[in-house]
Amino acid sequence: MASPSSLSSAADLVEWRVDPAPADYPAALADMEARASAIFAGEARERVWLLQHPPLYTAGTSADPAELLDRRFPVHDAGRGGRYTYHGPGQRIGYLNIDLRQRGRDVRNFVHHLEGWMIAALGDLGVAARRAEGRIGIWTDDERGREAKIGALGIRVRRWVTLHGFSINVDPDLSHFGGIVPCGISAHPVTSMAALGCKAGMAELDAALKARFPAFLGHLGRCGPGVEQCGTDR
Repeated sequence: MASPSSLSSAADLVEWRVDPAPADYPAALADMEARASAIFAGEARERVWLLQHPPLYTAGTSADPAELLDRRFPVHDAGRGGRYTYHGPGQRIGYLNIDLRQRGRDVRNFVHHLEGWMIAALGDLGVAARRAEGRIGIWTDDERGREAKIGALGIRVRRWVTLHGFSINVDPDLSHFGGIVPCGISAHPVTSMAALGCKAGMAELDAALKARFPAFLGHLGRCGPGVEQCGTDR
């Protein structure tokens, strides 16, 4: 098993970028795709890019037009897996360009440990988050005791380099989710760290994500609960 120091050394090789101002979505998408191509060619380092967007909706490859209820914000085709989601100020978005060629070449394992990374970071801030059987995303109990979604994830893998990633609701305007059926799930509400009474903000979440990142990276290529194809090529 790798030591904590070796995990930290591996994580230090990954660029960690944080943008304070909301980023234009098409420009960010182009940047992310260019970085993935450069990583594949051996011309750039892997990268974690933390950012926000102005209010917008994105459509994944499984998006159902009937789930776009109110086109109140621009709608962009994302190219990632999944359905409709919302991005906007107060939401931490993480775009991950990770090279899976040396990390097990297993997409399901990557997603499993990405969920675990998000859950661990939220837990460090006092938010009890979890997976939900049969439902995509990161879940918690809201202030009324209802199961609610606090984080989303959707990825694409091209030539074994990952694109897109995750979002965590820190303090967005939750009413903006009303223009879509978020990720195709209408039976459960959406919540945020702020709505749960968590006093931590964006900077604290970023610090928790960075602290937990070496463990996430170290798990790639190793099996986790419910992951059946760890280490296989497909």
